[in-house]
Amino acid sequence: MGESKKLTKRPKKEIIDGFMKVSTCNVSDALDKLDLPCGIFGIKPTYDCPKVVGTAITMRVVPYGPNNPEGHMGVDPLSVAESGDIIVIDNSGRIDQNCWGEILTYSALQLGVAGAIIDGATRDVDIIKETGFPVYARGIVPHTARGRNVQGDYNCLVQIGGVQVSPGDLIMADVNGVVVIPQDRAEEVLAVSLELFHRELDIVEQIKSGQSFLEVDKKSGYDKMLQEK
Repeated sequence: MGESKKLTKRPKKEIIDGFMKVSTCNVSDALDKLDLPCGIFGIKPTYDCPKVVGTAITMRVVPYGPNNPEGHMGVDPLSVAESGDIIVIDNSGRIDQNCWGEILTYSALQLGVAGAIIDGATRDVDIIKETGFPVYARGIVPHTARGRNVQGDYNCLVQIGGVQVSPGDLIMADVNGVVVIPQDRAEEVLAVSLELFHRELDIVEQIKSGQSFLEVDKKSGYDKMLQEK
């Protein structure tokens, strides 16, 4: 079952490395400028997580019921994940249900998975923090997923924070939040992100050199940067 859902295409390594040079704020601005969805909010680092950028391997979570898959939630997406991938979990923003914890974290680490992004809740954050594995989630709960929710599907179209995520899209998360970069627009988004990053850096350097903000702002055209084509 796992083999049939493996990704056949991933963003290039140099694109992923390029996004490590900018922040989610720069990328969010770039997505705005390119009229791409970027409205994710409320998914935060569960501790002082490292910044992470990687290819999305998705999982959709559904309530426990009469038709449940066998085995541990998360086994299937991990079975098709490769080193550097990020597990993206859609549990419809529910913070009363856990869908990630200690066991999945150690399994992900074994495979070289880069992190997990959860539109829902996680547990075992004390142990996860000790491992240094990045987990970004909407909430934290102590109770088990058993008898509450199960894996519905994996490597399928999902949403986090109201934004679609397809398997193979790029996911980026840092202290500011989470952004989704469509795979087929990744190179374009990176170019615009870097442009905005350098323009803002120049503004900051001018202010640090002693120029007044009013003067710098007037010269930079900051308020119209996202309207320029």
